[in-house]
Amino acid sequence: MTQHIDPEAVAGYLSRHPEFFNEHALLLSEIRLSSPRIGNTISLHDRQMEIMREKYRMLERRMAEMVQIARSNDSLLYRIQEWTRSLLKVADNASRPHAITLELQNILSVPSATLRLWHLKEEYRDRWYAGDVSDEIIQYAEKLSVPYCGQSDGSPVRGWFDAEQQPVASLAVAPLRKDDMVFGLIVMGSPEETRFRADMATDFLSEIAKTASAALECLTA
Repeated sequence: MTQHIDPEAVAGYLSRHPEFFNEHALLLSEIRLSSPRIGNTISLHDRQMEIMREKYRMLERRMAEMVQIARSNDSLLYRIQEWTRSLLKVADNASRPHAITLELQNILSVPSATLRLWHLKEEYRDRWYAGDVSDEIIQYAEKLSVPYCGQSDGSPVRGWFDAEQQPVASLAVAPLRKDDMVFGLIVMGSPEETRFRADMATDFLSEIAKTASAALECLTA
C-alpha cells in the first residue's frame, strides 16, 4: 500500500529544517525540475537562476513604467503651470471661464471642457456659464469630496455638452469651492471610454479645480 505524502507537510518540514540539504548535499545535484520557459527539465540551480532572471525582468519593466509615469507627470505639471500663468494674464473677470475651459482642452488634450457657476454676482448672471443648473446638480456637486472620473452614462452633467460635439463616453468632474461653499462645476469629456477611469488618480484634477476656483471666486456674490 502506497502511503500518501502531503506536499504541504514536506514543504513545511524543509522550511523548518534548512540543514536537511547540508546533510543531503548530493540530493541537490540530482533534483530535476520542469522549466515553464523552455519546457525541458533542468537542475535546481538552473531553475533558481531562471526564477531570479524573471524577477529581474519584472523589476526592470516596473522601473521603466515608473520612469514613464514620472516623465508624464513632469510634463503635465509643466502644462498646468503654463495654464495657471495664462489665467493670470486674463484681466477681464467675465472672460476667465472661457479661458479656463479653452486652455484645459489644450493642456489635457481633451476635445470637450465646460463649466457652470452659481451664487454669481448680478452682473454675471446672463453669461453662458450661468446657465440653468438644477437642484439635483447642485446637490451632486456638494457631495463631491474629490473629482469624479468615469463613465458618462447617467451623469447629470452629460447634457452640458453640445449635441454637435463628439459623443462623450467618459467624464472628469471637479467641484469649484469658495471656502466651504461649492459654487460651480468644471467638466471635461472625451469620446474614449477609458480616457477618464474610475481608478485614476485625481491629484492633478484637484489642483486644477483649486486654481480655477481661485480665478473664478471673484464672480461670486
